[in-house]
Amino acid sequence: MLQGFKDFIARGNAIEMAVGIVLGLAFTEVVNAVVDGLITPLIAAMGGVPDLSELWMFELNEAVFSIGAILGAIINFLIVAAALYFVIVMPLNKLAERRKQGVEPEPEAPAEDVRLLQEIRDLLATRREI
Repeated sequence: MLQGFKDFIARGNAIEMAVGIVLGLAFTEVVNAVVDGLITPLIAAMGGVPDLSELWMFELNEAVFSIGAILGAIINFLIVAAALYFVIVMPLNKLAERRKQGVEPEPEAPAEDVRLLQEIRDLLATRREI
């Protein structure tokens, strides 16, 4: 069980995933700052409330509901999703398209001496099996 975990860590997948999570968190902070510093005040100015969470609030049996807070979270999500799509997903899709179109050259056939050496190797391998 521990060997499998060790192999997983050694492959680099865990490190790449950790780096992705850290970058995602940092990017989310930037998006939150843009939303809190620019978009929220614009929407709040239209609604006449200084904070989105105070926009469209209502109380029911002493429970406070804030539609504005939900709206703010949706705006944050859409901005993060759009940025990730245009910065990461779209360029990777274009790269995959280029690879499928055959932009990468075909590997050349081996030289005559290499082909002869491969035949000798194969013959020696068959003799060892006998």
